[in-house]
Amino acid sequence: MKIAIYPGSFDPITKGHLDVLETGAEIFDKVIIAVARNSEKHGFLTIEERVDLIRQSCAHLKNVEVDSFNGLTIDYAQQKGATILLRGLRAVSDFEYEMQLSQNNSALNHNIKTVFLITKPKYNFISSSSVREILLNGGDITKFVPEEVKIYLEKKYKC
Repeated sequence: MKIAIYPGSFDPITKGHLDVLETGAEIFDKVIIAVARNSEKHGFLTIEERVDLIRQSCAHLKNVEVDSFNGLTIDYAQQKGATILLRGLRAVSDFEYEMQLSQNNSALNHNIKTVFLITKPKYNFISSSSVREILLNGGDITKFVPEEVKIYLEKKYKC
């Protein structure tokens, strides 16, 4: 069984994230979308909120599990029996950072490979930070996040 870990902060999950996840779910037997816990960062949403919103957004994907983790992604992947780290790319500018992560992870555990998936062009411009900015300034986030996320964020932030 090929298990892939799709790690990230997903603060919040976007349609671009979901696009990568859906493609990964077609390729791999199981995909674990894993929210990284970073004690040094205070997120826009709590870890629990992110996990819940991701679960709602990917309920249609039967081979996807949602989790959170502390520590190194490569250690988490090994604990879960994964051999693949799934990473999404929106533009060329993402590649340099993602390549560094991939090389660091490979140096730590060469048995776990990184696979890069490119989002559909219509999602290239979406980022969690831009969603937060648009939301907090009264803009419409319909085009950027799954419906469940839109409803939750607009209710939470009274937009």
